[in-house]
Amino acid sequence: MLKTKIGIITVSDRASAGVYEDESGKAIIDTLNEYLNSEWTDLHEIIPDEQDLIEKTIIDMVDNQNCCLVITTGGTGPSKRDVTPEATEAVCDRMMPGFGELMRSESLKYVPTAILSRQTAGLRKSSLIINLPGKPKSIRECLSAVFPAVPYCIDLMDGPFLECNEDIIKPFRPKNKIKTNS
Repeated sequence: MLKTKIGIITVSDRASAGVYEDESGKAIIDTLNEYLNSEWTDLHEIIPDEQDLIEKTIIDMVDNQNCCLVITTGGTGPSKRDVTPEATEAVCDRMMPGFGELMRSESLKYVPTAILSRQTAGLRKSSLIINLPGKPKSIRECLSAVFPAVPYCIDLMDGPFLECNEDIIKPFRPKNKIKTNS
């Protein structure tokens, strides 16, 4: 059985230049390791805040590497270099605004500046792309809010069945859609 591929893109000028360690990408991997019982492998890239490079990396992970899910971290704020949402929108076939709305709503429980975050999500071919903020603590908070919908979204796009550790996170699936990998 092939492992499910999940793309993780850290968008950071400083982390890509080696100025500091990529804690955000590691936070995503750690969280997914807790959430998923399914076998999966990550394709992890650390790139600078350059819209064309973000677009090319997402396209490669979806079109060539066959990732069913691509999660970005960083580049979602209001600074001029924060262009991850624009790159995501440019490569997606359809946008999923509910993800960003829920993530901001969740973050507002912790910080009043959550309204400055522009994270979003969208669909490219049979893949879901989700933009997360760049702080490891915020990554966990945002993923916890939206992840219950992720496996079913991937099901609806005929992607791989993602089995979750329901002691940690309980995905939503209609009762007639629950199945196991065989």
